[in-house]
Amino acid sequence: MSDDAQLIDEALAGKPAAFGQLVEKYQDRLYNTMVHVAGSADDALDVVQDAFVQAFLKLDTFRRSSAFYTWLYRIAFNLAVTHHRRRKPAFSVEQAREAGGEEPIDDEPGPDARIEGDERAQQVRQAIARLGDEHRAVLILREIDGCCYETIAEMLEVPLGTVRSRLHRARLQLREELKGVLTVDE
Repeated sequence: MSDDAQLIDEALAGKPAAFGQLVEKYQDRLYNTMVHVAGSADDALDVVQDAFVQAFLKLDTFRRSSAFYTWLYRIAFNLAVTHHRRRKPAFSVEQAREAGGEEPIDDEPGPDARIEGDERAQQVRQAIARLGDEHRAVLILREIDGCCYETIAEMLEVPLGTVRSRLHRARLQLREELKGVLTVDE
């Protein structure tokens, strides 16, 4: 029996501390993914918290045909999409910085290069935020989280071919959105 299965059994048997261990195990990973899906650090925190609450309340419905994280991700993704649709805020520079976290400090490039890099990163985050929910999810799971196509298909409950086509379309749309932004001056 896997660690997750044992913790789930214990939680269902009335030991909430076991579910707390699942939260500790997956909260950072889920949060890091939801920042990109939800669009901001604050929204991601809300979504992750709500996802764990819902997962706890619905734990007895978990069929175990997939990994616990896959099931949890699906709950969080649905909450993020709902949250995003209810509230389509303007994307500010501060939100872009929050969504991307702290920028690493690099001693080599000068201030102009750093500002340019920050602006490009912001433009990429904004372009990703403008993708449709389905395309954004596939792109984030593949390119940012590094999930394989099969895992993405399982998480999103879609056929493998759908994952491939959505990823292709997402990349094309992102390329079009960023045309001219990421070209290197010669």
